[in-house]
Amino acid sequence: QVQLVESGGGLVQAGGSLRLSCTASVSIFSIDAMRWHRQAPGKQRELVAGITRGGYRNYRDSVKGRFTISRDNAKNTVYLQMNSLKPEDTAVYYCSASGTYNGWGQGTQVTVSS
Repeated sequence: QVQLVESGGGLVQAGGSLRLSCTASVSIFSIDAMRWHRQAPGKQRELVAGITRGGYRNYRDSVKGRFTISRDNAKNTVYLQMNSLKPEDTAVYYCSASGTYNGWGQGTQVTVSS
């Protein structure tokens, strides 16, 4: 298992930006893929973006062109840069790791006001 700690959530107006961070307790070189998910009240958790050890990225359609996932191997951290935020992006955001090491973070709240 790997421990993951998210940070960077908060309250922002529509059109604003936030950057989420997810720091792992092990080298992220050891993790096959890291992902960001979100869960809005009353809804199922959904995948937002993912990045593999090799750098391949994928995004859900509704965030393409607005969100960017990246990784800093030296800091064992994965980021989610969120621009042009919309009220429908409001959710608790979680990061996860899969592969040799698996785990979930505790989540960070993102609230976008209209």
